[in-house]
Amino acid sequence: MGTLLLVERAMVKLPASRSSARCPRCRRGMIDAGSHLAVPRKLDGAGWRVLTTVLGSGLTFHGGCCGQGPGYRPRTLFEVRERLNLAERRGIPVAVALAMGDTAVAGS
Repeated sequence: MGTLLLVERAMVKLPASRSSARCPRCRRGMIDAGSHLAVPRKLDGAGWRVLTTVLGSGLTFHGGCCGQGPGYRPRTLFEVRERLNLAERRGIPVAVALAMGDTAVAGS
């Protein structure tokens, strides 16, 4: 099963083969965020802003092979801001900066 995320702070699980799934409530398109996604609580505005930024950059939560997870993803607004500043300073894509772990950011 693939996890698909709705923009309206809700989650629906559908078979991974549904690449162009629509929200059952509003019929808008959904994003295949991956099965390793940890969805924030519905009222956690900061968590949803972080998740929106990560997914909007093109990153997902699909795992790698051999049981590995998707790699580093920021969990707080501070981490997102830190990586967005890094992307601007270094001239690298936002998705690359958001996927950098703390040790890579600290060395900048």
